[in-house]
Amino acid sequence: MGSKTKGCCGWLIVALVASLVATAAVVAIMKKKAGGGSGRKLKPLPVPGPPGAIDSKYGDALGVALQFFQVQKAGKLENNQIPWRGDSALDDGKSAGLDLSKGMYDAGDHIKFSFPMAFTATVLSWSILEYGDQMSAAKQLDPALDALRWITDFLVNAHPSDNVFYIQVGDPDLDHNCWERPETMSEKRPLTQINTKSPGSDVAAEAAAAMASASIVFKSRDTTYSDSLLQHAQKLFTFADTYRGLASDTYPKLQNYYNSTGYQDELLWAASWLYHATGDQTYLSYVTVRNGKAFADWGRPTWFSWDDKLAGTQVLLSRLNFFGSKQTSNAENMGLKMYRDTAEAVICGLLPDSPSATASRTGGGLVWISGWNSLQHATNAAFLAVVYSDYMLTSQTAAVQCSGKYYSPTDIRNFAISQANYILGDNPMKLSYLVGYGSSYPQQVHHRGASIPADAKTGCKGFQYLHSTSPNPNVAMGALVGGPFQNDTFVDSRDNAVQTESSTYNSGTLVGLLSGLVTTSSVAQSFT
Repeated sequence: MGSKTKGCCGWLIVALVASLVATAAVVAIMKKKAGGGSGRKLKPLPVPGPPGAIDSKYGDALGVALQFFQVQKAGKLENNQIPWRGDSALDDGKSAGLDLSKGMYDAGDHIKFSFPMAFTATVLSWSILEYGDQMSAAKQLDPALDALRWITDFLVNAHPSDNVFYIQVGDPDLDHNCWERPETMSEKRPLTQINTKSPGSDVAAEAAAAMASASIVFKSRDTTYSDSLLQHAQKLFTFADTYRGLASDTYPKLQNYYNSTGYQDELLWAASWLYHATGDQTYLSYVTVRNGKAFADWGRPTWFSWDDKLAGTQVLLSRLNFFGSKQTSNAENMGLKMYRDTAEAVICGLLPDSPSATASRTGGGLVWISGWNSLQHATNAAFLAVVYSDYMLTSQTAAVQCSGKYYSPTDIRNFAISQANYILGDNPMKLSYLVGYGSSYPQQVHHRGASIPADAKTGCKGFQYLHSTSPNPNVAMGALVGGPFQNDTFVDSRDNAVQTESSTYNSGTLVGLLSGLVTTSSVAQSFT
């Protein structure tokens, strides 16, 4: 799997005037692709109606993307649609008297990390809440709900008491010394927990966000399950807020994999979702009056990722500012406006011909921040963009203003489309980075199960399959690989984990992005 510490970087928007001069050619290219930007105020666009005609490109891609969650499932599989996958990790949790067999492997190995798994569930819930009607129109809602519940079932069981939460199943060192299929692994799979003496506010709060958002998803589908999720979410948030600390400080080995840079963003993220789930003003006050100034870093855009939830929180809370929130105080409304102002700064940084556009792009137009898992930031940014553009459309907000230039919801949506199209093959390599979509996609995904024939007897040491130059015998359908280098090149080699490894958390926001593009529709003004 390699190091995961490269998940988040700063905006690099500071002092952009000089850098924009150096990147004039890139900006010129992107102007042609995305257009937009006006010195005059714009008129509101009509509010879209129910989902219309399906765009087959994005509908087909959505169907492919959702299959990756089936590829990554652990436990006793139900209605398995992946012929080369079988039951695995059936004894996970037994040493503590728990059933932790479900959940998903985060990437190409077989560790269950609760932190990125919970983030996957949160963004998948968000995607369903915003675009469930579009998913349904594309006949993809049921697979999304199935994937979400497979994760939340694990999270519920990983929280056996108020102040105990299991954050990891398996030993990364043992796991990385093996190359084998999950169905045949026999190494010890120790459990790692956080508690009052060994805190992990970042992981506990992300799990709270996941279960709070999922409780809204399942509220009309399974009331008992929804209530259980919400109770777990509230207790986990209290635990995270009361016993503060980073899981990677408690367990330094985590710094080699998912090294969170702070927990304040997760506390805001979780409280925001709990407010949406409960309507309890205490949570709104938490994110606005009590902790907004200290935790939210208002006015400074950041990249949305498994590590940094601030940009996601800003867009999510903008929803309240767009559509109104009942019984909010003046101070709370001021806080919500600060979140929305910062969300607009995020959007202005993404639009390629905005005066404050980030210069961090490839020549082909992809937002590019980090060499490791480079598509993560582009996918996440595009998801936030399409959500924000739909908030604007539904509220009949005509434009955002970026340093004197005005951009319509269509301009913002066009940016999201440009990133999605790049991922799906409109790039200098003419390669779809979504495995199984299109006629040309990566053949050597860095993924143990995909690389080993289903009938092979490797034991732990199947490394000949890692180093083989042959295509994977099994297709990891729906895998969104790491992505290109900054010069738009891609080396399709299984040994090149930087570019060819995929992850569930990339897939979570990709599902949301594609669902937002599959058809035009207004979003609900309230989740409840």
